[in-house]
Amino acid sequence: MDFSSLVLMERDKVTKHLIRELGSYEVVEGAQYVTKFFYDGELINLYFDTNRDVEEWEFTAIYDLFNEDEFEKKGLYIEAYDDEFNPTWIVKFDFDDDYSSMKEKINEVCNLIDNCMKNVFEEIEEKKHEYL
Repeated sequence: MDFSSLVLMERDKVTKHLIRELGSYEVVEGAQYVTKFFYDGELINLYFDTNRDVEEWEFTAIYDLFNEDEFEKKGLYIEAYDDEFNPTWIVKFDFDDDYSSMKEKINEVCNLIDNCMKNVFEEIEEKKHEYL
């Protein structure tokens, strides 16, 4: 599925209900991996996964080889989220009222996700024999 924009919603911390729209941001490559995207009153929470079902061996390999350091180098908080069927992560970062700055930050995160996903899928294929 091709994405042209992501809509940022504010989510109530207590009820978990979406309260209001904060903005719609045009995005580039990488948005296809985004599964949830909201502001919790403190930070933006962007969940992403593999954008496809993975085999059992791939599941472990992806978690082992995914480069979270690339996110941390950019000052982003990232953590694995293991309550989903496929490998999933949450990236958290500050909200900015300035639309242009926010759009730039979201696109930076989406590009990073895209690059890291492409790299991990290439890398796991090379190491498939180690996980089977």
